Amino acid sequence: MLIIGFFIYTSRRLQQGAGGPGGLFGFGKSKARLFTRSTSHITFRDVAGLENTKKELQEVVDYLKAPSKYTSLGGELPNGILLVGPPGVGKTHMARAVAGEADVPFYSISGSEFIEMFVGVGASRVRDMFDKAKKESPSIIFIDELDSIGRVRGTGLGGGHDEREQTLNQILAEMDGFAPHESVVVLAATNRPDVLDPALIRPGRFDRRISLDLPQKKARKAILEIHTRDIPVASDVDLGSIAARTAGFSGADLKNLANEAALLAARKEKKEVTDEDFDNARDKIIMGVEREDMINEGEKRIIACHEAGHALVARFMKGADPLEKVSIIPRGSSLGATEQIPVEDRHNLSRTYLMNRVAIMLGGRASEKILYNEVSTGAGDDLKKATELARRMVCQWGMSDKLGPVTFRQGEPHPFLGREMTQARDFSEETARLIDEEIRRITEQMEERARETLKNNREKLDALTYALLEHETLSREEIDELLGMEPDAGHGEEENESGKEAANE
Repeated sequence: MLIIGFFIYTSRRLQQGAGGPGGLFGFGKSKARLFTRSTSHITFRDVAGLENTKKELQEVVDYLKAPSKYTSLGGELPNGILLVGPPGVGKTHMARAVAGEADVPFYSISGSEFIEMFVGVGASRVRDMFDKAKKESPSIIFIDELDSIGRVRGTGLGGGHDEREQTLNQILAEMDGFAPHESVVVLAATNRPDVLDPALIRPGRFDRRISLDLPQKKARKAILEIHTRDIPVASDVDLGSIAARTAGFSGADLKNLANEAALLAARKEKKEVTDEDFDNARDKIIMGVEREDMINEGEKRIIACHEAGHALVARFMKGADPLEKVSIIPRGSSLGATEQIPVEDRHNLSRTYLMNRVAIMLGGRASEKILYNEVSTGAGDDLKKATELARRMVCQWGMSDKLGPVTFRQGEPHPFLGREMTQARDFSEETARLIDEEIRRITEQMEERARETLKNNREKLDALTYALLEHETLSREEIDELLGMEPDAGHGEEENESGKEAANE
C-alpha cells in the first residue's frame, strides 16, 4: 500500500508540474507575476516627483474604484496607457503605485518573457494572461519593455511566422476584445516609442501616452528624502544642495547615490553619512572609481594645466554654468575633471550658451598650447564632445546663418534593430562640404576665444595650475579666493561681446 500510495502521489505531482508554467506541458501558460495589496504596499506617496503623471493616472485609479462615476456620463475605461521615458525614471515603480492605489490585482511581466524558441508559445501566453486578468477584473496588466515584442512589423528580418510578430498580433487582438464589463487596464513601459508598431499605439489600444521625464531639482530633493529615510544622515547634510549638484540624475541614479554614500560611510566606520560621502559617491557614479595610478610629475603638470584652462575659461564666460570643483585625481577613464553646476535645470539652450560650452571644452587644449606650446592626447574626449555639439548646432538646430533654418539628417534608425545601420544622406555633397566648414569654423573660433581669455589672464592661469599641483582638488570658494574674485562676479567679468559676434557671424 505504501508503494502504491507513493506512485499515486508521484503521478499527481508530475501531472500538476506538467500543466504548470514551468512544467513539461505548461510552457504556453503565462509567466506574469501577480501582486495584490497584501504583497505590494507601494502607493503614490512612495513616488516622489512626477506630479503631472500622478494626476493623469489618478483618473484611472478612480475609475477602477468607482466606475459608475464615469459610465453615468458615457465615459469608458482606457484600454491601454503607455508610459514613455528614459531608463530609470520610475515607469515600473509608477505602474505598481497605480495598482496599489486602486487596490486591484496587478499582473506584471516583461515583454521578453513571451518569447520562446517555439512559434506560438508567446501568443498562447498572451491569451492565458488576459484570461486570468479578465477573471480577476477590475485588474491591471503591466508589460515592461514593450519594445521587445512591439516593434514595427514587416521589417524584412523574419516573416509572418516570426514568433515576435505572432505575439504582437495576439496582443493587438486581445486589446480589441475587451467587453464593456471587463475593467482591465493595460499599462506598458518603453524607452523606445519610436520603434513601436503604429497599430499597437493607436487609440483604442493604447489610448494615452504619458511621458515621464528626468526629475527636476525639487523632485530630486523629494526622491533623496525617500531614499534616505532608513539612512542615518548627518544633521549638516543639505539634500537641497545635493539635488542641485545632481542635474540629469534619474530616480534610479539618486537611489544608487544614497546607497553608495552609505557604503562609503560604512567603509570608513562612520555612524552617520556626511556631505563628504555624498560628494564622493557622486564623483564615483559620474567619473568612476578613484584610481591609484602613479602619475609622473611631467604628466601631472600637463593635467593640472589642462584642467586649469577649462576652469578659467568657464569662470570668465558670460552666462556659463557656475564652476563647482576642479580636480586632477584620476577617476575611471579620466585623468582630471572640471565640474560645473547649473543654477537651475535648463530646457532651452541659446546659441551663445552653446558657443560658450564649446569654448570651455577647448579651454584645456588652449591652455596646453599657451604653457607648453604643445598639445596632448588628453584633449581627445573634449574634441569629440565639442565637434558633436557643433555638428548638432549646425545640422539639427539651424544655428548656422550660412546654411539657414534647415535640418540635415545624418542617419536613419532601423526599426527592428533600434540603431543606425546606414548613414543615408538627404543633402548634396556641396551641402556636406558647407556643414564641415561650419563645424570647423565654430570649433576654431571658440578655441581662439578660449586662448585669448587665457592669455589675458596668464598670471591667474599659472596660479591655478600650481594650486592644483599642490592640493589636487579645489572647490569653488578656494578658486575664487585664489583668483581674488567675488563669488558671483566671475561669470561675466568678460562682457563676452566676442562670443556674441562669433555666434551671429
